[in-house]
Amino acid sequence: MQQIEFTSLIFKEGEAFVSYCPELGVASCGDRVEEARRRLLEAVRLFLEESQRMGTLPDILREEGFIPRDPNGASWAPPPLIATEHMQLVF
Repeated sequence: MQQIEFTSLIFKEGEAFVSYCPELGVASCGDRVEEARRRLLEAVRLFLEESQRMGTLPDILREEGFIPRDPNGASWAPPPLIATEHMQLVF
């Protein structure tokens, strides 16, 4: 069994709530925040399981900046967030 931490960003897009994991580039959505959150967990789980099945999981996680917490690679920490902010550009 493996453990991984990741970021979940949830925002409203039209009538749907979009959930996004920026570290892995995985997204999902739902009619409610909780549904979007639950669906993102499922999408990330499927992505990780398939990567593990293909033997590419450690490489993918390292490429995305994840840090192994133990020598066996059973637990991974996300890259540290430096800032999240809304920005504006006028052009």
